[in-house]
Amino acid sequence: MGFGTAALSPVFLASQDASTDFMIQSYVDYSFFGHTVSICTTHVTTIIVMAVILIFALIARRSVLKGDPDAPSGFQNVVELLIEFLDGVVTNNMGTHSRKYANYILTLMIFIFLSNISGLFGLRPPTADYAVTIGLAVITFILIQYAAIKTSKLGAFTDLFKPLPFLFPINLIGELATPLSLSLRLFGNMLAGTIMLGLYYGLLPWFAKLGIPVALHGYFDLFSGAIQTYVFSMLTMVFITQKLDADA
Repeated sequence: MGFGTAALSPVFLASQDASTDFMIQSYVDYSFFGHTVSICTTHVTTIIVMAVILIFALIARRSVLKGDPDAPSGFQNVVELLIEFLDGVVTNNMGTHSRKYANYILTLMIFIFLSNISGLFGLRPPTADYAVTIGLAVITFILIQYAAIKTSKLGAFTDLFKPLPFLFPINLIGELATPLSLSLRLFGNMLAGTIMLGLYYGLLPWFAKLGIPVALHGYFDLFSGAIQTYVFSMLTMVFITQKLDADA
């Protein structure tokens, strides 16, 4: 107990500083089957991100349907370039399987990227909350297992006993490690950036905050956010494709 307190004392001291804000706030509390449930920063930012995606999709759809295919507008060009780029990434990595999984992968990319860069707009990234990243990883894990069962049928289960039956526990752990590694990688990187920025804003004097935060946000939110979006999406495509091509 004493060791843990001593090791984490700088974090505790920083979190107790009134000027240090990691943007973790609860707005509404209500009782749910005897448990107190809170609507916190993560829920609010997630709703904002989802609303932005929905509004953009509706405007893009209207622009494409009503636009002139021979003389597309500027916004229509942007939408088509974005979709073609993202669709190209999926096609290059999944080949003939891309058509069935493109919608999920594209949605995943857009949601994670917008969530990651939400810090640029003064919001706390939802991906800095493990509940969000493990949720995304579980959905991906279900798709991976679906691909395995669709391709190998019972082989998806019997393969866990190969090459020797006593290796089943190790093979099972290897499968279950997929959602853990996906979720922890994204969560750890985004939380680290959020903590670093919170400490910077809370513990340094005002003159040290002039200009420098722009570079910090550019790295932790934009650059790191784009990298983590690519890594999560790429691993999702690789894992699914491996299962689909297992019997090829």
